[in-house]
Amino acid sequence: MTAAANSPRPIHRGVISPSLKIGAFALAGSNSLATTWFFYYIYFYTQDRFGFDALHNFLLAALLGLVYAVFAFYAGRFAQKAGYFSSIQLGVGIMFAAFLLSSQVDTLRPALALIILACIGMCFTWPAFEALISEGEPRRRLRGLVGLYNINWAVTAAFAFFTGGAMRKNWGPQSLFFIPAGLMLLELIYSFWLEKQVNRQPPATPDDTAREIEPAVESRASPVPPRTFLKMALLANPFAYLAINTIIPVIPALALRLNLSEARAGVVCSVWLFTRAGAFVLLWLWAKWHYRFRFLAGAYAVMIVSFGAMLLAPGLWILVLSQTFLGAALGLIYHSSLFYSMDVGETKGEHGGIHESAIGAGNCCGPAIAAAALLLFPAYPASGALAVCLLLLGGLGGLFWMRYHKTEA
Repeated sequence: MTAAANSPRPIHRGVISPSLKIGAFALAGSNSLATTWFFYYIYFYTQDRFGFDALHNFLLAALLGLVYAVFAFYAGRFAQKAGYFSSIQLGVGIMFAAFLLSSQVDTLRPALALIILACIGMCFTWPAFEALISEGEPRRRLRGLVGLYNINWAVTAAFAFFTGGAMRKNWGPQSLFFIPAGLMLLELIYSFWLEKQVNRQPPATPDDTAREIEPAVESRASPVPPRTFLKMALLANPFAYLAINTIIPVIPALALRLNLSEARAGVVCSVWLFTRAGAFVLLWLWAKWHYRFRFLAGAYAVMIVSFGAMLLAPGLWILVLSQTFLGAALGLIYHSSLFYSMDVGETKGEHGGIHESAIGAGNCCGPAIAAAALLLFPAYPASGALAVCLLLLGGLGGLFWMRYHKTEA
């Protein structure tokens, strides 16, 4: 482990011991809890406090997606140069301040500015967490670590959304700000402590950091080059988040249509998060999906159908059933993007930034398309969902083109 030439403190880019890597997982889980509570329930807040309808929430979601796409890309580069802990601490500090200040404002423009600031802060955390978990690990351990990382943040995110409605009901609307702010403060303190412990580790030996020259062995059984799978996954994942970020802003309106309270909506509409977490567990235990196009394409097709069924659900049982398939499909698509980014890419911070920036692009495009459809066809409430479905079909066509178009590795 070496220090950067002009850095005031060591920059960690090596193997973390197993006992300390547990601490990195704890940080990521705390980050997932806080950001899910805030960013998934902010649309209930804007609906209640400022009278936002589905259209206005779509526009807000598109704006946050654009911010995330731009800043996550540069945040990944920042993490690679300044160090993963420096990036995490910067992002967590920004979010702590934004959450705390948000509790003190009651007018629209300052509230929106602070929501955007919190989004910028989040950009500095996820690429660094992904790199911190993966950096320097031999590929024989990488699959397991990426799987555990996905299970960790997915389970905590599902728990946060499941409990968020009841939290706001029992502890008041301000809990949306104070509880995530408290978690950010604890995360910031713990990150400084963990960084000190990591920097006290003895230098890694060559055996610790040895990496196979070729990508994971599963890729050798496929006629498609590994980098093509990386490109396909980086295409599919933004479309997956295009669907996700179209669903989240409309859940308050969906709850009104199905006569669900906020607390009950949090329970009912968290099904897809739990099935996504379950998919991560299965994908962690079973590696046969690696570098297999049929699994990626099949999951994408299931996502399109279940997405449309969820948003257009005429009743509760269709809403729950569609979420079951949606979560499983989203799990495989996301896991593919992160696994191939870490397995094929060498600069983990930068590739984590690219992975997260692609997510932001999807987060922007989905709500923007849905909002445009509602503006053009205001008499048809389903126009937004149908427009996004058509866009998702275009992404499926792109996957097949990349699979069968002859390109160099």
